[in-house]
Amino acid sequence: MSQTIYDYSAKDLTGKEVNFSDYKGKVLLIVNTASECGYTPQYGTLEELYQMYKDRGFVVIGFPCGQFFQEPLEGEKIAAFCEKNYGVTFPMMEKANVIGFSKHPIYKFLSNKKLNGTVDSSPKWNFYKYLIDREGKVVDMYSSTVEPGDEALIKQIEKCLG
Repeated sequence: MSQTIYDYSAKDLTGKEVNFSDYKGKVLLIVNTASECGYTPQYGTLEELYQMYKDRGFVVIGFPCGQFFQEPLEGEKIAAFCEKNYGVTFPMMEKANVIGFSKHPIYKFLSNKKLNGTVDSSPKWNFYKYLIDREGKVVDMYSSTVEPGDEALIKQIEKCLG
């Protein structure tokens, strides 16, 4: 039986527990991020996407990850980097593992079709994206090479927003 993202929680960059049930009814784009990656400029286009659709119930959620050796920062330093360099205002979670045995429970859900009912794919690199619909179900995933402004991704977001 597939679950929803609402069954999970994570800590934000300040250490506060965030229950994903707080996002019920929203469309989410969950992205594993890093500050020293070739795809790091995607922070800027993710913020543009967030600003474009947030009033319609869209939220980008970043999960910094050091597993690909491109996120040396921690906590508030990540927040400061994101805001200073890319004007990020969307929610950022605490640094988390997204692959392997020690991956965060949210990433166990996102990457396992038996749990999410849709996709069976773990991040291959930073800026891997998972789109979640208003019911908390995984709609699709997008590789790091898919820019946040990609036409197919935007069409899927708009379809989910209704």
